Amino acid sequence: MNSVGIGTRVINFLVDFLLIFLLTYAAYNGWTFYVTYYDFTYFPFYEFLAAVTFLYYLFFEGIWRRTPGKWLSLTKVVSANGKKATFGQIIVRSAVRVVGIILIDSLFLPILGKTLHDFASKTYVVEV
Repeated sequence: MNSVGIGTRVINFLVDFLLIFLLTYAAYNGWTFYVTYYDFTYFPFYEFLAAVTFLYYLFFEGIWRRTPGKWLSLTKVVSANGKKATFGQIIVRSAVRVVGIILIDSLFLPILGKTLHDFASKTYVVEV
């Protein structure tokens, strides 16, 4: 079980965040159409970003334990014993990632030796 370095994690983040941003942009524009023409409730962009981020990571890591960024870098999420991470751990990872909103999350790297969402869910990102 070889843990990945910071460079690989940055690549994972950039690929995944680009996809998340595109999905959020599409969802937000679709919703604002309904807000404009059908009087639906308005939600700010950051709420769409938080929701899409949570659902994106929950979907990909919940089913395959990998996101498109992790497929590209040949990595996956495992539990502390090196086995497949449980769905409960994936829910914790996704929730902490959204609450930490990525920027604060990575500040724990020098303190804990890993990101906050990895620490809270007791998971690791390792090479395939």
